[in-house]
Amino acid sequence: MIQKTQQLQLSQSQINPSPTMMALFAIFTAIVALSLAAIFIRLSERELGPFATIFNRFWIAFLVLWLLNQSKARSQGHEKLSVPQSAYTIRDWLMLIAAGVMFWGCLALWAWSLTQTGVANSTILHNLTPLFTTLGVWLIFGQRFDNQFLIGLMMAMVGATALGFDDLQVATDNFAGDIAAFLSALFSAANLMLIEKLRAKWDATTIIMWCCLVGLVVTFPVVLLTEDRLFPISGSGWLSVIGLAIVCQVVGQGLQAYSLKRLSSGLVGVFLLLDPVLAAMVAWVLFSEHLSLFNGFAFAVVLLGIYVAKSSQYASDLMANDSQPALCVAAGKQLPHK
Repeated sequence: MIQKTQQLQLSQSQINPSPTMMALFAIFTAIVALSLAAIFIRLSERELGPFATIFNRFWIAFLVLWLLNQSKARSQGHEKLSVPQSAYTIRDWLMLIAAGVMFWGCLALWAWSLTQTGVANSTILHNLTPLFTTLGVWLIFGQRFDNQFLIGLMMAMVGATALGFDDLQVATDNFAGDIAAFLSALFSAANLMLIEKLRAKWDATTIIMWCCLVGLVVTFPVVLLTEDRLFPISGSGWLSVIGLAIVCQVVGQGLQAYSLKRLSSGLVGVFLLLDPVLAAMVAWVLFSEHLSLFNGFAFAVVLLGIYVAKSSQYASDLMANDSQPALCVAAGKQLPHK
C-alpha cells in the first residue's frame, strides 16, 4: 500500500511541474518575448519618437492587464483573493509606485541614451543590470552568493559586453548618453528587486498593470513637451506598438514578474543576459545584420556563464526549496510551518 502511494505521488509530481520549474519556464519565455522589443521599437520609431513609443506601450498594456484583472476577479470572486485589500500597507503601495518609476526610468533613460551615444555603448552599459542586482540584494537583502555563481555572472556579462565591442565608441561627445545607459541599468536592477519584494503579496499582472499606470502618467507630459506626435498614423505603426505592449510588456514583463516569486532577482538578472543574444539573432534573421565569428564566440560565453551560474550552490538552493519564496531561501531563513 505504501509503495503504491509513493508511486502515485511520484506520478503526480511528474505530471505537475514544481513551482520553481514553472518559474524557470516563465523567465525563459519572458526573455524570448523581451528580445523582440528592439524590433518593435525600431518599427515604431519610423513614425514616433522614443517617448511616444513608450507612452503607447504603457497605455495599451495597462488596458489589456486591467481587462485581464477584471476578468480574473469576476471568475474567482473577491472573497477568494489570496490577500485581502486591507492587508496592503502604505509601504506596499509606495513600493509599487517606486517599481513603476524605476521601470519608467529604465526605459526612458535607455531610449534617450540611444539618441546620444552608439547602440553598442548603450547596450554594454545597460547590460550591467545583473551586476547591480547582485550587489543590491547582497547589500539590502543580505543574500549570499557562492564563488561559482559569481564566476558564471562575470562570464555571462563579459560575453554580453563582447557582443557590442566591435562597435564601441570612445568619445567625450557620448558621455551624456553613456551616463544615461549606465543609470538605466541601475533603474532596471532597482525595479527587479522591488518586484521581488512585491511578489510576496501581489500577483504578477497587478504589479505590471500598476507599473504601466505609473509609467503612463509620467510619460504623457514628457511626450507633449518633447515630441510632435503622440499616436501612430499607419496600420504598421499601430501593429508595432501593439506588439510592443502585448508581447514585450504584458507577456515578457508579466512572466518575468511571475518568475520573481520563486527565483531571486540576482538569478533572474543573470538569465536576462540572454536577451541581447536573442535580440542579435532576431536582427540577423529579420534585418540581415552581420554576425561575425567573434559574435558566435560571445554567444557561447554568455550561455556558458549562465549555465555555470545556474549550476551553482546558490541556484541549487533556490531550486530545491519549492515551498519557500526566493528571498527567504536565498537569505537562508526558514518560514514558519503552517
